[in-house]
Amino acid sequence: MSDLRQQILSTAKILFIQQGYHGLSMRQIAEALGVSKAALYYHFRDKEELLLAILDSYLDQMETSLQKIRQEQVGARRQIRTLVELILFQPADQRAVIRLSSQEMAQLSQPARLAFDRAYHRKFLDQIQLIFQEGIQSGQLRPLDPTVATWALLGMMYPYFYPAHSSELLPPVEVAEHLVQIFLDGVALP
Repeated sequence: MSDLRQQILSTAKILFIQQGYHGLSMRQIAEALGVSKAALYYHFRDKEELLLAILDSYLDQMETSLQKIRQEQVGARRQIRTLVELILFQPADQRAVIRLSSQEMAQLSQPARLAFDRAYHRKFLDQIQLIFQEGIQSGQLRPLDPTVATWALLGMMYPYFYPAHSSELLPPVEVAEHLVQIFLDGVALP
């Protein structure tokens, strides 16, 4: 990947997070980079393609990390802990890509939404569901619907996908510990 293309992706990611899809123009991205719009359009056909490239790059990274977690020879509880740490230990702007993807999908064309939805499921959600399925099959986790478990875990983490909340929170290691404990053991005393 060219250096300029990578710079475009990094800068545009931050601008999309800060301003949203409709609040941002290709002109603003070009100005932030100090390049011409022509240079920007050389790498990306339009704003939609640029946003999808940012999201797809993130999904590729997550898929690779999630597959490594699943390959570790540790129990399901440890895999879930590692998954939570994987997400919460990311820089705030990186975690915000998950939120960005859910908030901005309605702004994209239907073919783009469908393509992203397939990739999001295959590279992210399905990988997490496999952690739960494998934990259930091995008898380490209670029999439950892996899809519901996946959405419940992600739902617990969703507030932490906002960069503005990061400075108000406990250190990520403590947040991860609390979330994993609540998710796996509940809040009631035994």
